[in-house]
Amino acid sequence: MVIFIDLIGIIKPMKIAILGYGLEGEAVLRYFKQSGNTITVCDQDEDLIRLNDVDYHFGEDYLKDLDKFDLIIRSPGLNPKLIYDQNTDLDKAKVTSSTNLFFQHSPTKNIIGITGTTSTLIHKMLVESGKKSYLAGNIGIPAISLLGANLSPDDYVVLEMSSFQLTDCNYSPHIAVCLMITQDHLDWHGKIQNYLESKKNIVSHQKKDDYVVYLASNEKSKSLAESSLATKIPYYQKPGAEIIDQNIVIDDQVICSVDEVGLIGIHNLENICAAVTCVWQVSKDKAAIKKVIGSFTGLKNRLEFLGDRQGVQYYNDSFASAPDAAMAAIKALPSAKVAIIGGFDRGLDLKYIIDEVINEDKKGLIRKVLLIGASSKRLAQEMTENGFSNFQVTESKDMNEIVKIASSLAKSGDTVLLSPGFASFDMFKNFEVRGQAFVDAVAKL
Repeated sequence: MVIFIDLIGIIKPMKIAILGYGLEGEAVLRYFKQSGNTITVCDQDEDLIRLNDVDYHFGEDYLKDLDKFDLIIRSPGLNPKLIYDQNTDLDKAKVTSSTNLFFQHSPTKNIIGITGTTSTLIHKMLVESGKKSYLAGNIGIPAISLLGANLSPDDYVVLEMSSFQLTDCNYSPHIAVCLMITQDHLDWHGKIQNYLESKKNIVSHQKKDDYVVYLASNEKSKSLAESSLATKIPYYQKPGAEIIDQNIVIDDQVICSVDEVGLIGIHNLENICAAVTCVWQVSKDKAAIKKVIGSFTGLKNRLEFLGDRQGVQYYNDSFASAPDAAMAAIKALPSAKVAIIGGFDRGLDLKYIIDEVINEDKKGLIRKVLLIGASSKRLAQEMTENGFSNFQVTESKDMNEIVKIASSLAKSGDTVLLSPGFASFDMFKNFEVRGQAFVDAVAKL
């Protein structure tokens, strides 16, 4: 618990501001609420529920006058720049995050941090290997929630760490896993260099007895790893886990055949190799690792199979909010596809997604691309300029209507895939709401 001690050693109550009242903001409030400190929750949404014994500053000016607080805790979605723009003389030492607080006060140093979505695989492999593991961060529960639980020094915490959480992180995990890095969230970070600097914090504070697992074939992942003082272990090649003769192999030991993998797509083989390489530094229980690889078929909204309707298969990949994620999903499914693409336009370079769509179309694997959302006009223009015309644009924001259109374009044996490649904010609150709308619409067919 954080306390404030003045120069003569007397413990004094702190004035604490919690900026943002989402899941992490609520978790921070629970953590501090019984501390005897004065807490103010600050959020731009004036309609949020108020609790007793807590002060509130809601509305457009919620970031004003922060210098009166002793401790200011930023929620992940709030860019620190907005705080300092409105409080030019603010002492930056007062500003922290729930991620920093977790690292600072965690009784266990067995923390595994991951820049992407392999966290669940790693967590399940640890549990199957007999380790007590918690899944938290950008997936699972807010990490700070664990500080009030029975977390012990021997436990493991698997943290999925977004660039928003990493941007002002003053700590790095014992094992950092750096997956493929491509440009993303430039609307938030401003430019690619800021995004990469945020990602870099996952290794910036590592020591020589730590580990960093990275994708050697991805220059950004490799460069990030090289900046670390930790032991560096590449994956998808030796000495990490790799694919040899259609087997997943590490340390010359066969874990299983690729035919036994529950997940779909070559990108998931890379992710599995990342998870195996990471867990291998903790446990070499081949049977446990193999069992998870075979039984884990994915998460909701992540290439989630919804079933067959009149010979057409439906997949929900709403989590894919970046172009590379959408293309990985499109390439993972072997049948011809009606691919639903589009959403909130962050202004990212579209060349990659267009080139890959064209390549898949040449193989006969694109039945039609259905463009939706705010990005649809720019996508349509650039696809046309690149000689691709096998698309249709809909201005509908009703997922039921979008699914009906997609279904009308599909033939028996095809796949209808929602893998937007863009954020959801133009049409939906988040990717979960978008995914559920798709699930519900498919169920109505």
